[in-house]
Amino acid sequence: MMSKKIGFIGGGAMAEAILSGAISKQVLAAENIFVSDHKEERCRFLQDKYGVQASVGAESFVSAVDIMVLAIKPQVAAKAMAEVQGHLKNDAVLVSIVAGLTIGSIKEFFPVQKIIRVMPNTPLSVGEGMSAYALSGNTCADDAEDVRAILAACGKAVEVKETMLDAVTGLSGSGPAYAFLMIDALSDGGVAAGLPRSAATLLAAQTLYGAARMVLESGKHPDVLRDQVTSPAGTTIAGVRVMEQQGVRGALIDAVLAATERSAQLGKK
Repeated sequence: MMSKKIGFIGGGAMAEAILSGAISKQVLAAENIFVSDHKEERCRFLQDKYGVQASVGAESFVSAVDIMVLAIKPQVAAKAMAEVQGHLKNDAVLVSIVAGLTIGSIKEFFPVQKIIRVMPNTPLSVGEGMSAYALSGNTCADDAEDVRAILAACGKAVEVKETMLDAVTGLSGSGPAYAFLMIDALSDGGVAAGLPRSAATLLAAQTLYGAARMVLESGKHPDVLRDQVTSPAGTTIAGVRVMEQQGVRGALIDAVLAATERSAQLGKK
């Protein structure tokens, strides 16, 4: 368990998912976690449930933390950074999970601090998130490993170049929506074939979850695993053939590319 103090500007769902994972996996101690949120009720909830120190405003802890996490909406990011500008320790690490907020933009407010930009996704809330992070040039390996460990406590984390974060957004950031759509469609197929809705949704969701775990834990290429379940002239190849005819593969590729392009457009505004 690391002894560093971490502060969150923003106490929403993503911040809660990260601190919850870090506490449950014993990466961080609750007494070393500080949260600022504009709602007093939310502060009380986080404090009562997790034992963290939460308050309206970050004045009480911003100068003492070793890692500061910006977990706020993009439209209020500049205001929030201006409020803590000049109070953060020079050797602190500033972590941003704010969509579209570049390292260069953050450096305008924090020119000497180490900055790590993170693109998480919503399954962090159930401990199965996927986060990609990019480092500023002055970030050391130890600081990067601390942040990776915190993110990994609620899923998996991978380092990428900042220029790749739009593609990360298009794939894993938006990806849960694609998965939900597939689960819904598979469930509809099950209902159309005669299954009750509850059973069809359970079968669909668990099947995608299990298939994903096989990819992650076996280290095998998805094509290899697909071949293992696809018998000659069997049921699976009949279904796969229809998916190929209907362009499912191409649609998923195009979805990632479209979301990537949109992320890049939003980042320029």
